[in-house]
Amino acid sequence: MDILFSSTKLAKILNSTKELRKCYGADCGERIGRRLDDLRAADNLAVVRKLPQMRCHELTGDRKGQLAVDAKHPQRIVFEPADEPVPKTLDGGLDWGNVRTIRILEVIDYHG
Repeated sequence: MDILFSSTKLAKILNSTKELRKCYGADCGERIGRRLDDLRAADNLAVVRKLPQMRCHELTGDRKGQLAVDAKHPQRIVFEPADEPVPKTLDGGLDWGNVRTIRILEVIDYHG
């Protein structure tokens, strides 16, 4: 999949092993890097959805339209489909198999 970023600052951090470790610590930074590698290697979001270690899921409430994958508990990588228009199924749900570009919004613990 193609990965875009919500800001150049976030792109700089998430595309650098050194910056990942500096911002998130060695363990979490390494895990975030592996998750990004998994996202890049996937053909589409349906592939990511099948990887149990990712726990890819749609968010609700004020985060409707966003998705997340696990990094290192409690951190999550939050993103949104960036295909234009966003692929939808006939019933209006997200067409996971046709999402080929995502935009990373943030890495956060949104539970706290």
